[in-house]
Amino acid sequence: MKKLLIAACVASAAAGLLAACNNDNKSSSDTTPKSATVRLIAFNDFHGYIDPPAPVKVADPNDSTKTVSESTGGAAYLATMVAQLKAENPLNAVIGAGDMVGASPLDSALFHDEPTIQALNNIGLEFTSVGNHEFDKGVTELQRKQTGGCFPGGTAGQDTCVINNSFEGAKFKYLAANVIDNSTGKPIFPAYAIKQFDIGNGKQLGIAFVGLVLKETPSLVTASGVANVTFKDEADTVNALLPEIRAQGVNAVVVLIHQGIYTTAFNDTQSCAGANGELLSILPKLDPTIKLVISAHTHWPYICNDGQGTSGATSVFYTSAYRYGSFVTALDVTLDSASDTITNVAAANHLVVNDKAANPAPVAYPTLSANATVAGIVAQYDSASAALVNKVVGSISADITTDGEAISSGTSGESPLGDLIADSQLVAAQADPKPAVIAFMNPGGIRTNLLFNQISGGEQPGQITYGEAYNVQPFGDILTDLDLTGAQIYTILGQQWVGQTSPKILEVSKGFTYTWDASLPDGSSKIVDGSVALNGTPIDKSKTYRVEANNFIAGGGDGFTGFTTGTNLYTGAVDIDAFAQYITANSNGAPLMPITPSRITRLH
Repeated sequence: MKKLLIAACVASAAAGLLAACNNDNKSSSDTTPKSATVRLIAFNDFHGYIDPPAPVKVADPNDSTKTVSESTGGAAYLATMVAQLKAENPLNAVIGAGDMVGASPLDSALFHDEPTIQALNNIGLEFTSVGNHEFDKGVTELQRKQTGGCFPGGTAGQDTCVINNSFEGAKFKYLAANVIDNSTGKPIFPAYAIKQFDIGNGKQLGIAFVGLVLKETPSLVTASGVANVTFKDEADTVNALLPEIRAQGVNAVVVLIHQGIYTTAFNDTQSCAGANGELLSILPKLDPTIKLVISAHTHWPYICNDGQGTSGATSVFYTSAYRYGSFVTALDVTLDSASDTITNVAAANHLVVNDKAANPAPVAYPTLSANATVAGIVAQYDSASAALVNKVVGSISADITTDGEAISSGTSGESPLGDLIADSQLVAAQADPKPAVIAFMNPGGIRTNLLFNQISGGEQPGQITYGEAYNVQPFGDILTDLDLTGAQIYTILGQQWVGQTSPKILEVSKGFTYTWDASLPDGSSKIVDGSVALNGTPIDKSKTYRVEANNFIAGGGDGFTGFTTGTNLYTGAVDIDAFAQYITANSNGAPLMPITPSRITRLH
């Protein structure tokens, strides 16, 4: 099994690390401490946000019933926060739980996420699990990000190897225990890494970090990019590694997993109230000796300590630091020096507040200064991408958001922004040889909102830049036309519930309508038969319709395998081009207004 050993206690060559760090770990001196505390500094779902994302609403420290809006994130400020947390304890490790790249803003994406890798190198990230978005461009490209080298087919100094005409790759190590190369039968990256900590008097204690990604990753990325790898069960994988890890004298195991949960309240990161999500089905399967899990994927901040271990008897501590570098989790992990086991964990999520806007609560959420080195890297890429990122493509009269997409509140799942994107794709399809009459958009492909007062490149309020439009759907998916019968469309609509762990409501284009019934059994199609219509006419299950979808769901992504039964495929425009052009065309003369959702109707 592939592994990685990193020693904090020695500086010898890699071949000698294991022997050097395990030398005489059985000191009998009375001065040997009975325990030691190691500071773990964790973040996840960075997604290439080297510049600050939109502000975050957090609890008002003066009134728990209210929130304040804080300007957070940015790689240069994340670097400062990490440095501060490291300075509090010399025994430390900086770790991640995946999606460091992918779905990135243009200032990173235009350069194949090399800016993000370089920023993370300087922030001091040491180990991270892979996430599903690490596979957006396929395994080979991910391996290049680890090992370095210019992007194949790119132009050095322009879109790749911009700094000094070279790209050294990640200094941190990707870990991928459950991602198996089908040709070798081994993980594509090391399954785990061991870091040893010198606690004094010649005594070292080790922590093994095991990296995992959700096994459903193939349904979340383009199939061709992961065609030659297998994603294995998360819990089975880590449990099988434990004997090998223990044989090296290491009993403290920390799982870095790209899977997560949600809680009832975003601003309540400590109580873990209302915990729900896919990670909860994995935790009980873990070996009861595993005490700490660093999680991700849901873009939600939480710190939980539940009896989720095997047979419900063992408490597992699990955390997440939201997304985009807006939060960092500081974990103080106590290790027993005799057994090298974790005996206690204390954690807190720290807000990474930048100085880009006035701070409404500086005592509770201190403003950070930018790390000069990382700021310099970011500035270089901002300058290289500025002309395209800051180009104004149109204007809006008010925020256009995904409000209504979450159906737990009783809404249908339709949102103004989803409608806008679906309409843009349908319009783009009219230029194709056989124009589509219906367009579908997956909600997971919508990453942020169009905001009236978001000023990112000197534009006026209401103006939308290409960079802002890009951030809404940053995958560069190709719009695909295909023929589907009415019956196949019914099947696809049913897959919004069938086979899903939680509903995924597709956004639909103008003229396409249907009704779903929330009272119908979970796990079954909730579509009301006869309600699916095009321009007011019920669709004929035996008739063929031309449909537009991005290549991700057209290939069966997000569980919508019904699209793969389509025929006569044609690939057209890139989704972001269609979206930006639609904004331009429909705000030429008057700002674009939010659409009032009326296409999807919910019963009960």
